[in-house]
Amino acid sequence: MRKLSLIIAGRQVARVLAIFFACLMLTGCTFSLNSAAKLSEIVTVATEPAFPPFEFQSAGGELQGFDIDLMQEIGKAGKFGVKFQSLPFDGIIPALQAGTVDAAISAITISKERLNTISFSRPYFKAGLAIAVRNNNNKITSLESLKNKLIAVQIGTTGAETAKTITGAKIRTFDSAPLALQELVNGNVEAVINDGPVTLYAIKTGNLKGIKVVSQLLTEEYYGIATAKNSPNLSRINQGLTKVLETGTYSQIYQKWFNSQPPDLPVSLALAESQAKKGTFFSVFLSSLPPLLQGALITLQITAFSVFLGMIFGCLIGILRLSSSRPLRILARVYIDFFRGTPLLVQIFMIYFGLPALIQEFGITFSFERLPAAVLALSLNSAAYIAEIVRAGIQSIEPGQTEAAISLGLGPVQTLRYVIFPQALRRMLPPLGNEFITLLKDTSLVAVIGFEELFRRGQLIVAENYRSFEIYAMVALVYLALTLLSSQAFTRLEILMNPVRNKKE
Repeated sequence: MRKLSLIIAGRQVARVLAIFFACLMLTGCTFSLNSAAKLSEIVTVATEPAFPPFEFQSAGGELQGFDIDLMQEIGKAGKFGVKFQSLPFDGIIPALQAGTVDAAISAITISKERLNTISFSRPYFKAGLAIAVRNNNNKITSLESLKNKLIAVQIGTTGAETAKTITGAKIRTFDSAPLALQELVNGNVEAVINDGPVTLYAIKTGNLKGIKVVSQLLTEEYYGIATAKNSPNLSRINQGLTKVLETGTYSQIYQKWFNSQPPDLPVSLALAESQAKKGTFFSVFLSSLPPLLQGALITLQITAFSVFLGMIFGCLIGILRLSSSRPLRILARVYIDFFRGTPLLVQIFMIYFGLPALIQEFGITFSFERLPAAVLALSLNSAAYIAEIVRAGIQSIEPGQTEAAISLGLGPVQTLRYVIFPQALRRMLPPLGNEFITLLKDTSLVAVIGFEELFRRGQLIVAENYRSFEIYAMVALVYLALTLLSSQAFTRLEILMNPVRNKKE
């Protein structure tokens, strides 16, 4: 009777959920149709504010740059408002496809591949790719000389696509151009392929010392303002851009940021959409699964190293928190508060980018490989949490256990090793399991230093086929499988270490 009532209740809940999601989908579809049918007076424009002089933030946090000034003038000429929304570069095209933004201006090169998924305005800037190297490097002068070299690029850019064509090149991808250039400054790569004007501006006005640009441009490219396919905003963006060009406003903006006369721009480019097939979900699944599984193995490798070192450091720091020495207790507390009170992402940046740059300021040549840097950052962060787990586990053991051990003649170390810690370990297993799963998911953050673990592999695939939902859903499922297996392993370990169970057996 009880089982029957549970089944009926389960069916009712399932029916309610099905109705809820159906209503939600209908509401979403209606909203999307209404939004598409009516032109908004405010156009939401995506941009990545880490690409000076085209778009970047001022000291006060306001957006500025050539693209920002130009888009605002286009809005005035086209009689519509402009609202900027900051997004990572590799997320701009998926955002256009999803309809979360109306347009995008972020030095986006017009290419055949991108024309498959989005539309472009008439060209608004003439540019090209350039190679950046260190000042003492005179061997790299062209694409041919980059064979078998270590190259840094920004993910999802034409520079990244060009790097793939170089024979034997080892490519490291980063979320922004400044990070790729910092990788070159730190001596971790031999060259950077990036937009020429941006690289020159970074060298001229930034703190990037010791690098130069190879004189010749590799390509001739044009930037365009991107919109979704068949977007009603495209025509008025083109109208506004044409007015800005004809009235001389464009020339004034160009002079402001580049101190020279702008080149002539074509009204359109003779580019056709590439003939690449979109592919079914099944074909995307088959082609994407092998690299994602390779990334999962790297994720497990990083997690294993980080947990091992984190356990060692965490146990030591946890014991120091219980030390009779007040300075040691304070030192351990400061360490724990720092690593638990600051974001892990910031710690990764500090260790991989900041630490080498700081040491090089003293004239010492120093650089970090990505694996040691990733493991070090994750281990130090994990140790802070494990230390508190260890401290709480030890303190949870009744004081009478210690008194009994001392009465038997055991010393402090023997008491901790043979009496306190074995009992505390059983109580620490559940939170340690949670920490392991958290660390497994946190490995996705090392993608910011170009480490090609599971999440980064997914980003690279999306940058090629723009199938963001399918790929990221696959990435999520792989993470879910890893966490479920880990959870089951820790549950099994808890059962094996249960003294009541062992006594019965």
